[in-house]
Amino acid sequence: MTQRASELSGEQRAGAPGRGLTAAEVAERISRGEVNDVPVRSSRSLTEIVRANVFTRFNLIIGVLWVIMLSVAPIQDSLFGFVIIANTGIGIVQEWRAKKTLDSLAVIGESKPVVRRDGRAAEIRTSEIVLGDLVELGPGDKVVVDGTVAEADGLEVDESLLTGEADPVLKKTGDPVMSGSFVVAGGGAFTATKVGREAYAAQLAEEASRFTLVRSELRSGISTILKYITWMMVPTATALVISQLVVKEHNFKDSVARTVGGIVPMIPEGLVLLTSVAFAIGVVRLGRKQCLVQELPAIEGLARVDVVCLDKTGTLTEGGMDVTELRPLGDSEEPYLRRVLAAFGASEPRPNASLQAIIDAYPAPEDAPENAPGNAPADGAWTTTGTLPFSSARKYSGAAFTEDAGASSAWLLGAPDVLLSEDDPALAEIGQLNEQGLRVLLLARARGALDAPDAAAGAEPAALVVLEQRLRPDAGRTLAYFGEQRVATKVISGDNAVSVGAVAAKLGMEGADHPLDARRMPEDPDEMASAMERNSVFGRVTPQQKREMVAALQSRGHTVAMTGDGVNDVLALKDADIGVSMGSGSEATRAVAQIVLLNNSFATLPSVVAEGRRVIGNITRVATLFLTKTVYSVLLAVLVVCFQVEYPFLPRHLTLLSTLTIGVPAFFLALAPNKERAQPHFVRRVMRYAIPSGVICAAATFVMYLIARHHYSGTGALDAETSAATLTLFLVSMWVLAIIARPYTWWRICLVAAMGLAFLVVLAVPWLQDFFALKLVGTEMPWTAVGIAVVASAALEYAWRLVGRRFGG
Repeated sequence: MTQRASELSGEQRAGAPGRGLTAAEVAERISRGEVNDVPVRSSRSLTEIVRANVFTRFNLIIGVLWVIMLSVAPIQDSLFGFVIIANTGIGIVQEWRAKKTLDSLAVIGESKPVVRRDGRAAEIRTSEIVLGDLVELGPGDKVVVDGTVAEADGLEVDESLLTGEADPVLKKTGDPVMSGSFVVAGGGAFTATKVGREAYAAQLAEEASRFTLVRSELRSGISTILKYITWMMVPTATALVISQLVVKEHNFKDSVARTVGGIVPMIPEGLVLLTSVAFAIGVVRLGRKQCLVQELPAIEGLARVDVVCLDKTGTLTEGGMDVTELRPLGDSEEPYLRRVLAAFGASEPRPNASLQAIIDAYPAPEDAPENAPGNAPADGAWTTTGTLPFSSARKYSGAAFTEDAGASSAWLLGAPDVLLSEDDPALAEIGQLNEQGLRVLLLARARGALDAPDAAAGAEPAALVVLEQRLRPDAGRTLAYFGEQRVATKVISGDNAVSVGAVAAKLGMEGADHPLDARRMPEDPDEMASAMERNSVFGRVTPQQKREMVAALQSRGHTVAMTGDGVNDVLALKDADIGVSMGSGSEATRAVAQIVLLNNSFATLPSVVAEGRRVIGNITRVATLFLTKTVYSVLLAVLVVCFQVEYPFLPRHLTLLSTLTIGVPAFFLALAPNKERAQPHFVRRVMRYAIPSGVICAAATFVMYLIARHHYSGTGALDAETSAATLTLFLVSMWVLAIIARPYTWWRICLVAAMGLAFLVVLAVPWLQDFFALKLVGTEMPWTAVGIAVVASAALEYAWRLVGRRFGG
């Protein structure tokens, strides 16, 4: 950006028609509050984070139960309340860390418009624009506030993000421009007429922050699960309360404690926490790699992607190019052609990568005048009398000159296969160059006016400009990674198809030897989708076609990610399931993308995919742990009501079991590496395992409880029965954990073993026995508990394998 400002500053703008506001006028407007002060929010505020983590439905339920327990039972039966406080604190801290990471990256990636003040151009932050500022525009720039066009040089603006109209709109002096639109061709400047919350885009943004929680199957799935759990909890908890307080004639405080002990484990309180923590840690990890996640569920979305559409320039190749050869055609002389190219480069204040390479190879004479059309020529210099800005739809640009001898000429520079007829003999020579992966531009003399609709008709070929593209050194490895992960890659480019295929072939991309020219693509959406699935490399693709290609793939059920950095990628980026922009890309692409690679490295994408897979895969694993507990808790409560017996557990028992078999292991498992591609239908996949696991846990525990009730009698019988039932539930829950921890690694084995050892310590240390009211009486019932747990574990193995075979994992 700094280079851009310097190009437009100083003496170059001395004669410009609009000098912009003076420093005094800017200060006056700031004092009146006429400044673009809408904050660009990158995440929730600290207050919103605290509110979202503290004021939840389940925290309210648990909070009420905690207050009740503090008044009627020992402190050890209130441990679940302290666990909730710790969980809430962890959630707030992790999300705050993620917020700070997002905020810092957002500042780095923030676009800085160029405004003209006191006749000089300078970059400023969007929030510093004031009413009446003269804001300059070039290809790829986003219109950041509403205004009126003050200067226009072939200025074409795309308003599709606001109006849905796909065709660019040619803007002339006096025409309005709306914030949220972007420049696709040409340049100019506009005067800001509405800033701050009065601007059109700001009014739309009031309804949602920039970093919105867009559709997330994981979040919506968990919300669905919690909704059903709430419905189950109300009747079950009511029946349990009546059973324990009315039907059973026991000590009131003990009955209350056991009632609460039945209600609390029904709530999967840690599941929401772990989901938030996993997302937050994912944001922080990616932030360290200079990857800005503009919408949190984009991490999840990229994990589900099975097709990645790549723009060649800026993704597979670096932005810069080098001119390797100038080949005259016909009787054109090379010195004259060099002069034409030098003047052509000097006519464009904001050159694209191809034209910049030409400028570097053929610089304009030092005595050349300023490039604005109509300036008087210096001795030996050419004067620009007209320009036709480059457009991705046209595939060429143009410039008209008055030469040093007074003669007039008009020239076009662009795609040879667009400017030449299909039978032109030069196309064979161009094809050979394209097969080598070289980019070729045609310089042709225009016969008509540049602004004519058919400006390219009858153009006389003058020279071929051969450009060499610089391959990204890491692009080949990244393509190989996607191949290994069974993610299809499609190169979609506006360049010549053969040239694009040659570049992709150099990187080892499968299918690169059969590139397809998009001008021959079928228009029928279904036929286009078939062509997209069969082929991997596409050339001469228009911006609208890119959008249609993404839609065609999506119509076949594919989850599509689109990468790009140019203004021609904006529509496709917006429509793709996940849009990925390079940090050096245009303002418009960064604005619509969910993920911005601030280091401009395509090689960062595998890290983003891996992070998404880690989050989704691990949350699916640990959700099964949490929901297994919910299922067996609800079933145990139902069985207690049906059999009219005391609830077997106090809150302290289930707090211990939840901590050792769910809470601690789930935290580590949720952060573990996981390379499995995310599968759809989160709720169904989790419940397929959680329901049979919960049923087996509840059945084994209740059978052991009934056996113990018939075995023990007298004082302390209930405590002995509870201890035997607790041992059974712990062992069966540990087997669920052991299944979920697969495939085993050394640390997973150590994790499961450590949880088992911790329970043995509780059983062996006298003061811990007293604290948790766990004391195994005799040998017959403890060994019976072990035997029932072994049978239940075998049933678990059978159930999991049956589900895996039937539903494919």
